[in-house]
Amino acid sequence: MISLGKNSLSIEEIVQVARFHERVELDVIASQKINQSNQRLIRIIQSGKPVYGINTGFGIFADRQIKPEESKQLSRNLILSHAVGTGAPLDPEIVRAAMLVRANTLAQGFSGARIEVVQILLDMLNQEVTPVIPSQGSLGSSGDLCQLSHLALVFSTDQNDLEAESSQALFDGQIMSGKAAMAAAGIPRIQLGAKEGLAINNGATFSAAIAAMSVYEADYLINISEKATALSLEAMVGCSDAFDERIHIARGQKGQIETAAAIRNLFKGSTLVDSTHRVQDAYSLRCAPQILGAAMDTLNHVKNVITAEVNAATDNPLIFDEDAVLSGGNFHGEPVGMAMDFLGIAMAEVGAISERRTFRLTDGKLNQGLPPMLVDSFESAGLNSGVMMPQYTAASLVLENQTLATPDSVHSLPTSAEQEDHNANAMTAARHCMQIIENVQHILSVELFTASRAVDLRLRQQSGKLGQGTADLYKKIRQNIAYQPGDALWGVEINELKKLVKQHNL
Repeated sequence: MISLGKNSLSIEEIVQVARFHERVELDVIASQKINQSNQRLIRIIQSGKPVYGINTGFGIFADRQIKPEESKQLSRNLILSHAVGTGAPLDPEIVRAAMLVRANTLAQGFSGARIEVVQILLDMLNQEVTPVIPSQGSLGSSGDLCQLSHLALVFSTDQNDLEAESSQALFDGQIMSGKAAMAAAGIPRIQLGAKEGLAINNGATFSAAIAAMSVYEADYLINISEKATALSLEAMVGCSDAFDERIHIARGQKGQIETAAAIRNLFKGSTLVDSTHRVQDAYSLRCAPQILGAAMDTLNHVKNVITAEVNAATDNPLIFDEDAVLSGGNFHGEPVGMAMDFLGIAMAEVGAISERRTFRLTDGKLNQGLPPMLVDSFESAGLNSGVMMPQYTAASLVLENQTLATPDSVHSLPTSAEQEDHNANAMTAARHCMQIIENVQHILSVELFTASRAVDLRLRQQSGKLGQGTADLYKKIRQNIAYQPGDALWGVEINELKKLVKQHNL
């Protein structure tokens, strides 16, 4: 059980809830903070003082004051009018991550929302009611307005309680109306009060949720890329000097030092590495610590940014006390957008260097004496294509990543009659980063598949043994995918290997 509000929410805890369905409760201290904030809101409303988002319109209509008795309708209108997302639905685990992050945002005690609003999000997580949320339509500024509004439609209602205005949700394996899903789960829907519509939909929450899941996956993939590098080094009887600790200490880059040590430990004990008279390898092998280490340093920076974001109060205005209701811009997704652009670039490079190693493994002029395209024997070349085509697929994904890694956060268009004149484009940056990571999963799977086949052929040519770490990796691969001498459905086998990568089983 994860207790929300007791400590800072970690990326690992988000994954536990989003992917592995860990249950969540609200800590008593967080409950007190939420109640105190709501009491401050009530006193502000009673005072009649005009405060943005509480008793005024939104965006360009911020100068229009709203009567106290219209506050519920104001929140409802906000949610109805802003639920205009489009595109394919987000993965349910992304939606669950966003629900947890939004509940944590409200639990900071600066939003004024009632505790019922937070609790209903936790009830939905625990009862596994997952709203169907469109993936496109957010600028990542003023928050992920449309996605969060679609979320709110599922658990909120008005006096009319129309099923058509409850959006859709996944429950018990079926997609149904939000109203039906909540009823089936036994969770009563609520009417939103003053500021609660804004408290729900103001903040780059879906961007941050995608970012958190992307950070988690990127961390694992960098580890896999170290393993793939070591296995390819073994297959191409590479040189160990490039991984010598002294080289990397001389530069002083933390990620580079750690990556070199990881690869060095993987091939420790190998008799294939350094078995030729070559003094150096191509960059895709020799410079792997410099490239993967830079990606690791980037990841650590991004992880710090996203950890701060998922623990932040990100709506507007924020209520500090009755005399300090401050309108600002914490909803602006620039920190998330820039971080996702940065991580996308780093992971695109992880995929790019992997594809270059795959290319070298298949090129008979570059793979240190192995058959071209890793056919079973030199005599079978021509009749068999070998693993020619998997490299094509990897190259295609690398090219796609080069486009996806073009920064999104540098692009902006004004909205709301120029009131919102610089937007973050954070959601697009997060989605593109997530797609890059999915592509890299496949690219690395191709390298692992190709390198393991190359090891088979290498050991047929010369006696020797793998290092302890690479031997364990090779054994795991061969336990799931047997060597086949002739042409076969390589795509099926690569997808089996990809399952191991996606499930973190390597």
